[in-house]
Amino acid sequence: MSGAANREQVFPTRMTLGVMKGKLKGAQTGHSLLKRKSEALTKRFRDITKRIDDAKRKMGRVMQTAAFSLAEVSYATGGNIGFQVQESISNNARFKVKARQENVSGVYLPQFEADINESINDFKMTGLGRGGQQVQRAREVYSKAVETLVDLASLQTAFVILDDVIKVTNRRVNAIEHVIIPRTENTISYINSELDELDREEFYRLKKVQEKKQIAVAAADAEAKAKKLKAEKERLEALESKKAQLEAAKENGENVKEEIKETEEAKAGVVEESVVEEEKEEEEEQSGDLVAQTEDDVIF
Repeated sequence: MSGAANREQVFPTRMTLGVMKGKLKGAQTGHSLLKRKSEALTKRFRDITKRIDDAKRKMGRVMQTAAFSLAEVSYATGGNIGFQVQESISNNARFKVKARQENVSGVYLPQFEADINESINDFKMTGLGRGGQQVQRAREVYSKAVETLVDLASLQTAFVILDDVIKVTNRRVNAIEHVIIPRTENTISYINSELDELDREEFYRLKKVQEKKQIAVAAADAEAKAKKLKAEKERLEALESKKAQLEAAKENGENVKEEIKETEEAKAGVVEESVVEEEKEEEEEQSGDLVAQTEDDVIF
């Protein structure tokens, strides 16, 4: 996964490297948060699934009891009391449904709750002649059935919402884990390799420039040394010539001992200066070679 198709199309600069590192850190943080969100939602989803199963089982039992209660009412009253029930309904509802929202890891789930006003009794006159007890019992059983239906509706709605949100969250987690993070890491590796190559090229260029400068300096030093040697040679030749003249004058009986001595001392001084300069140049060459070797060892 190191090809151009598996990384961002960016210029390999240090600024881009910093941006990519920030993007990678953000992607890793987002992946961690989404992973925890998915785990929390999945845990709640499993809990709701279990509660739905229990509610459906309870609903079956409650509806069975309600059917038996309705049969008892029909038997006790001797007919259909639907018309009487409709006539007994007042304008104030005894059974209401309240809705609220619950926040689960940033997901709002609707919650339905049954609100029963016990002070309202629409069936107090129903079955007054006979079957009143069966009617009241059927009313209570069907009230419990409706409460169970409200709970089941709340759970079913939360189930559908959580199912969709978990799928979306898992897709995002997989996209970050298998696409964004590897792609960003490949981009960072590419930028690092390119920057390393640029650093090597820059070092090679600087080394070549330094070598050219050293060659130019060596040529200038050689030229200066040649001029100096030539000057020393001319000076020595002049001193030799002067000494020869003084020797000739001495043979002629002239008193030139002091001048001959000064000439020999000057000649010895020139030779000594030449030797000292040569030793100094050798030390500088050895020191330069040691520094160059140290730089090569550090780089390579």
